[in-house]
Amino acid sequence: MQLAILGGGNMGRALIGGLLRRGTRPEQISVGESVPAARESLMSEFGVNASADNPAAIAGASVVVIAVKPQDTAAVLKPLQPLLRRDRPTVLSVAAGIRVSALETWCGPDVPVVRAMPNRPALVGAGASGLYAPAHVDSARRAAVEHVMQAAGEVVWVGSEEALDVVTALSGSGPAYFFLLAELMASAAVELGLEPQAAKRLAVTTLYGSGLLAHSSGLELARLREQVTSKGGTTEAALRTLNDAGLRAIVAHALESATLRSRELASQFGN
Repeated sequence: MQLAILGGGNMGRALIGGLLRRGTRPEQISVGESVPAARESLMSEFGVNASADNPAAIAGASVVVIAVKPQDTAAVLKPLQPLLRRDRPTVLSVAAGIRVSALETWCGPDVPVVRAMPNRPALVGAGASGLYAPAHVDSARRAAVEHVMQAAGEVVWVGSEEALDVVTALSGSGPAYFFLLAELMASAAVELGLEPQAAKRLAVTTLYGSGLLAHSSGLELARLREQVTSKGGTTEAALRTLNDAGLRAIVAHALESATLRSRELASQFGN
């Protein structure tokens, strides 16, 4: 598979690094990148071909990844429409919020389009990505884009494009929620007398270890929580305080706000 990535920023680099670790050869990847310093970095670090010429970058590609900012997506795709319609690669967009209908308009209606919503842990190969493809995208093309996104971590297909807005709120924005919780935990521990460096280290390691345990155990999240919560113990006291403060409603409202914002951004940049 020949792969083109338009945009050599964080997500583009995460995919390149993950693909190379999984056995893709550098000559199978070409990158379209407008910033000279970024092109030099990509070529020296990964050995891939990076060019400011997007038409040259996508020549011969079977999958074209759109890894630019949402507001830049139309400007990148519109000039490429004749080439995309001629060669019909699968266009995989990781631009947050941009709808399939807009992408098909910019690429051409006969160009197959798939959307992905990855998250920042993709930078260390531990990402979580939601994928959506319209019904007319065949299984071979779906398998190809799944292979690309698996280079960045876990992949979950969703059945509707609207569900990607919820994916954005859950896993796309989710790392910030966990970082905030760890930050607040460390801060509270300092106020209770723990040294700042020790508090940070313990909070970060607890965040890491809990995620690793949840991912590897195969147990339901509720069951994992119950295993840590002894009756009449310290964890039960803390969880009671969180529940009494309305944590469940706060989390639900936060995800609703992020979902609605995702839809607003689609309307703003998807015309």
